[in-house]
Amino acid sequence: MTDATPFLPGLSPVASKSLTVTQDAGTLTSNGGLVLLREAARRRNLAAVIADPLPDTRNPLLVTHSYADMVTARMMAIAAGYEDGDDLDALRRDPALMIACERAPESGHDLPSQPTISRLENLADVRALYRIGIGFIDLFCTSFATVPAHITLDIDDTNDMVHGQQELALFNTHAGGHCFQPIHIFEAGSGKPVLSLLRPGKRPSGKEIARVLGTVIRRIRHHWPKVAILVRGDGHYCAPEVLDLLRKSRCDYILGLARNTTLDALAAPWREQCRWRWKPTRGKVRRFHQFQYGADSWSKQEKVIARVEATKLGKDTRFVVTNLPGRAKVLYEKVYCARGRMENLIKDMKLYTRSDKTACTRWEANQLRLFLHMGAYWLLHSMRLAAPRKSQWRGATFETIRCVFVKIAIRVEELKRTIKLSFPTHLPYADDLAAITARLTAQGPWDTR
Repeated sequence: MTDATPFLPGLSPVASKSLTVTQDAGTLTSNGGLVLLREAARRRNLAAVIADPLPDTRNPLLVTHSYADMVTARMMAIAAGYEDGDDLDALRRDPALMIACERAPESGHDLPSQPTISRLENLADVRALYRIGIGFIDLFCTSFATVPAHITLDIDDTNDMVHGQQELALFNTHAGGHCFQPIHIFEAGSGKPVLSLLRPGKRPSGKEIARVLGTVIRRIRHHWPKVAILVRGDGHYCAPEVLDLLRKSRCDYILGLARNTTLDALAAPWREQCRWRWKPTRGKVRRFHQFQYGADSWSKQEKVIARVEATKLGKDTRFVVTNLPGRAKVLYEKVYCARGRMENLIKDMKLYTRSDKTACTRWEANQLRLFLHMGAYWLLHSMRLAAPRKSQWRGATFETIRCVFVKIAIRVEELKRTIKLSFPTHLPYADDLAAITARLTAQGPWDTR
């Protein structure tokens, strides 16, 4: 018997026994959880949202990879932590990824390579991108098993630093370099993404915000005519055009309001009250007040809430504008401040799906990439919400979900009539994995709110 050729030579012995490493374990993959994400993608018909609007002028007789196959491979790879298109070259024969793309793991055709994916990303024009964006709004609405009575739309933007000559990239002093500044809209109650829109690296104007919000609200109302919509945002989104749109659209709103001399004068009595009531032993003193205020550019006066605070660091005043009834303290602390969860949703999108991988020259290609990362967000979020309601996984980050339920080593055997997947005997959280699988593969409508 010949000795095995060492694969990783030089490993230290264990219990006085040497370690021998070989590559003869068969068809293994470290991405076993992709077979679960496949179920989420199939139930939501996720690939069609991106693939169907793309113009396909290829000869059908010569097509090896459909657009849906390419989109699925790209989204699955991103969800598994392979955010670069170059990674597809190394993953073309990964058995779990092949199964996720509806291909037999051993006899199936190789997955698309990086050049093929690059051609896909450069296909989209403005009309196709618009249809994809509308498709994602439709996907958000159809993801609910029943029509909700009310939804909360959180809108915010984030910096996407660039390092080349990409279209739409502008120098942003606050960001400290050239960047994009995409707008993200999420539904606060479910954490589901509604729309992610690439845009120049500058603060959005009121007309631009109203145009984006108007499209989203009209499409949602197309599906749910009677749903109550609350829009939340920081001071960037409190513009006359936005307020007029939200009033016209019969939406509730609570938006940050930038300070000015008039507002500071109106809040001065409460600021002084906090100053003389504060003592080092008290930590902080807060006061709330609401009043009617209308800027010269506004079409009517609005209800404004002033939050005044005194701490050892000094005095601080914040303002929000809203049309919601209720006490100022409750509206500010329980309703407006709850939009802080939006930061975690953006972090899931930007940090854990790496949606800032927008290095293409054409802005259309970068917008399509953003949609692909949005699709990966849907995959991981579906898995997170399929976890038991009171489990620790409901509040876990995508990185935790990926490490525990996606990056699992399995052996894949393609037999004549079946494909056998062998998971490890010792699998942490196996019961939770089984519960998630049962939810993702359940027959009939399902709603992971």
